[in-house]
Amino acid sequence: MKVDKIRNLTDAELQHQESDLADQLFKLKFQLNMGQTESLKKIRGLRKDIARVKTILGERTRATAGEKK
Repeated sequence: MKVDKIRNLTDAELQHQESDLADQLFKLKFQLNMGQTESLKKIRGLRKDIARVKTILGERTRATAGEKK
């Protein structure tokens, strides 16, 4: 997922996207532990996407907190 695409989403969409990505990551980890898949690239990519979403959410909350002061 590209950063530009993530930045165009609203806060609610970002939170929804984060929960969806976390759910996908859980399923992939479960499949990996059961021996059904060996897609480490997908797991790494999902972890990075989750980090990107959390970073942008954090930036937005810090920006709004700075405006309120």
